[in-house]
Amino acid sequence: MTDTDWDERFASGEYPRAPEPSPVLRAYEPSLPGGRALDVAAGTGRNAVFLADRGYDVDALDASAAGLRIVRERAAERGVADRIETIAADATTHELPAEAYDLVTMSYFHTLDRFADLVASLSPGGYLFVEGHLRSAEPSPSGPSDDRYRFAANELLRAGLGLSVRYYDETTTERPGDRRRATARLLARKSTGGRQSYPPRPDAPARWPGDERDSAGADDAAGDSAAAGEKGP
Repeated sequence: MTDTDWDERFASGEYPRAPEPSPVLRAYEPSLPGGRALDVAAGTGRNAVFLADRGYDVDALDASAAGLRIVRERAAERGVADRIETIAADATTHELPAEAYDLVTMSYFHTLDRFADLVASLSPGGYLFVEGHLRSAEPSPSGPSDDRYRFAANELLRAGLGLSVRYYDETTTERPGDRRRATARLLARKSTGGRQSYPPRPDAPARWPGDERDSAGADDAAGDSAAAGEKGP
């Protein structure tokens, strides 16, 4: 799928304008340090607008001009336009600054070759949050049709083992319309040492919103981008 295709999807409203942020990110955010954040493949601002609303200064990176325009509009509607800087660039090739971010997020955009670059862009003690579609033995209608653009079992976990893992899961969620979704999620900190600080796990259910609150079409619309499998809204 080309950037032009994504521009058309965003502009036409086929892709959700205001998808929910990741439930795991939303639940853990009160325990994270704040500061400067990068949202990779921001789409229409799934995580970027949420983080700006929580006080972060956010760089929203995406190749789609239409998607970034919606990010800016949504930020203005929430009164946080001064906290979001949009960056029109290809997430698979854009050069990231070293040790610049306290938090880096990437939702539903499959590009493991950039994993080391994402880690390098974290400041010491910074957090990385990545989630994406997972290969599954059961049918999983949501997301890309090609397994190249899905994580294999434990693949995302292995990629994050150079960090201090704070949260990891591989789960299947039943969604409206029988659109089952298999997802892997990682939250990890750029830190070392045998003694570290650990954020408390959020209590369920109050701080652990379910995936069913996500816009039903948000990840279904993200299918088979030629470069990286899919785009996170």
